[in-house]
Amino acid sequence: MQISNNSAPSRREVLKSSAIATAAIAAPLLIPKSVHAAGSDLLKVGLIGCGGRGTGAAQQALNADKNVALTAIGDAFQDHIDTALPTLKASNGDKVKVTPESTFVGFDAYQKVIDSGVDVVILTTPPGFRPAQLKAAVAAGKHIFCEKPVAVDGPGVRSVFETVEEAKKKNITLVSGLCWRYNYGHRDTFAKLHDGAIGDIMATYSRYNTGALWMKTRKPEWSDMEWQVRNWLYFTWLSGDHIVEQAVHTLDKMAWAFKDVPPVRCLGSGGRQQRTDPAYGHIYDHFSVVYEYASGSRGFFYCRQQEGTEGGVFDDFYGTKGTCAINSGNRYEIKGENAWRWDGVKNNMYQTEHDEMFAAIRKGETINNGERMTKSTLLAIMGRMSAYTGKSITWEQALNSHENLMPDKLEWGPLPTPPVAIPGKMRFM
Repeated sequence: MQISNNSAPSRREVLKSSAIATAAIAAPLLIPKSVHAAGSDLLKVGLIGCGGRGTGAAQQALNADKNVALTAIGDAFQDHIDTALPTLKASNGDKVKVTPESTFVGFDAYQKVIDSGVDVVILTTPPGFRPAQLKAAVAAGKHIFCEKPVAVDGPGVRSVFETVEEAKKKNITLVSGLCWRYNYGHRDTFAKLHDGAIGDIMATYSRYNTGALWMKTRKPEWSDMEWQVRNWLYFTWLSGDHIVEQAVHTLDKMAWAFKDVPPVRCLGSGGRQQRTDPAYGHIYDHFSVVYEYASGSRGFFYCRQQEGTEGGVFDDFYGTKGTCAINSGNRYEIKGENAWRWDGVKNNMYQTEHDEMFAAIRKGETINNGERMTKSTLLAIMGRMSAYTGKSITWEQALNSHENLMPDKLEWGPLPTPPVAIPGKMRFM
């Protein structure tokens, strides 16, 4: 299906065929499991996307293993690298072995990092680029840390599902940036939910409410493409809108509660109330979505990015035997027949993601978060689709959608801003 006021151009096939890629696909595993056993060999890491999240993820990767080094780095912009690299060198010294020859700039920087001889890649570019970058990394046999979300549209989701299956065949470790699944308090609480502590879950009520985020004022010398990529939060082809880019964390917890069984359909609403200036692209600043499950259960979800409003990240679960509340990750409590309150050891979930990833690589074991991270991404995408159109969207419609948000060409130059979605006028064909 295709949104009528979007030109929906065909997806640019970024990964070009080569002898290396062909060999990678044919090989069961390019990095033998025994190579890095017991920390005896250096694990080389490549960072793709050098913003704040990428810099943080690289730091956590370097903290996760004694014999690991950052050997390659890539970004669309040199100034991003110029900010990230000194920060990482100051904190990690000799663990940062990036040279001018292993520093890459441009839309093809990701492929050059992958081809530079690294063992692990960190994917932290804007989400619109992620399907192609995941595909390239798996084709080359690299272990992967992949930030959330993994796509912004139906074709991207389908591509990632295929890539996840390839990663399984090759025993590639693929760790998701949906970090709450690595939080000890959340793990213990959801284990209780899955063991029936509140009975059958009949409803969830989740919200991800924040203030406004950063925006970079356009410079006269920036082309449309540069302005959009530098302000990627505000363009759906790059971020998926904030329900996909940010609030996917909360939708992932809803998915977790329902054991990653997808809903049948959803109905959403949303709009722009504060961020009406064209400087903020064309995305919404609030969403409200109800997800319907085949069991009759409902997931009630709300998110916003508005200044001067009450914030907070909260998750409430209502079951046949009790209720469960998670308050911004600080309180976990079950009330009812099986009353319980978590009092465990807190952890840094961002660091735990990398600790467990590198431990698995060293042991010759495999972690693959791919299926669940892709399903949670699609949950967010279908919510956006419903809000934009004002229509109910089924899981199958979202998955099989032909709404293709990527530009025909990734090149610096003109790129019109899509119109703001108007429910009832924006429709699927």
